[in-house]
Amino acid sequence: MTSLAYTVTDSATMLRRNLKHQLRYPSLTLMLAGIPIVFLLLFVYVFGGQLGNSLGGHGAGGRDAYVTYVVPGILIITVASAALGTAISVATDMTGGIIDRFRTMAISRGAVLTGHVIGSLLQTLAVLVLVLGVSLAIGFRSHANVLEWLAAAGMLALFAFALIWLSAALGMAAKSVETASNTPMFLTLLPFLSSGFVPTASMPAGLRQFSEYEPFTPVTQTLRGLLTGGPIAAHAIPAIAWSAAIALASYLWAVRLYNRRRAATPS
Repeated sequence: MTSLAYTVTDSATMLRRNLKHQLRYPSLTLMLAGIPIVFLLLFVYVFGGQLGNSLGGHGAGGRDAYVTYVVPGILIITVASAALGTAISVATDMTGGIIDRFRTMAISRGAVLTGHVIGSLLQTLAVLVLVLGVSLAIGFRSHANVLEWLAAAGMLALFAFALIWLSAALGMAAKSVETASNTPMFLTLLPFLSSGFVPTASMPAGLRQFSEYEPFTPVTQTLRGLLTGGPIAAHAIPAIAWSAAIALASYLWAVRLYNRRRAATPS
């Protein structure tokens, strides 16, 4: 077998390991789905009436209009929340001694991290389906065609892939599982400073400028345009560029940290 074939085989083995962990402890998956669902119900049923009336050109107003507006933002916060689990699982492996056992085996260097990332990506997609199901149940409707739905799914998967690699790197950098559970929290805060919940035009000048240029806004606007109609040309390229840049930088950082820990541990 070639080195690439060994890497793929080892990564598949690590992926099965992580999927078994997820099936054995489903409470984490339910928690990752519960956070965005709570936000969805809170914003729609508590704040939706008032916020929907202030949308202006984004809809006819009221709670129904706000459901249509906010669901893309909720899907993005779902991706951000689900990525937190990666940091915890990576830190658990790095601090629990299992990595030392893996180092004594003929396992590809990138297989451990790849298994975590792909496993978390599959978990995130499953959580997105749950959240989308709740969104449809409370009144969200989309006129997107099949191609637009596929493009929206691809955008979510690409952004999730980027944030999961970032979360994996943060988990590698953490000194303990407790630290790893707190470090990525900013990922769940940035969507609130984007166009996910209110239009950026309604924000004060300084915050509006930050919101328009942070990565969550172009991704949210691209997803909103695909699912509910509207222009996406001005947002799609920045969204893809942000996702690719975050994924590449996080991958390089995570691999560097993993190799450094390998070198620091005596064989």
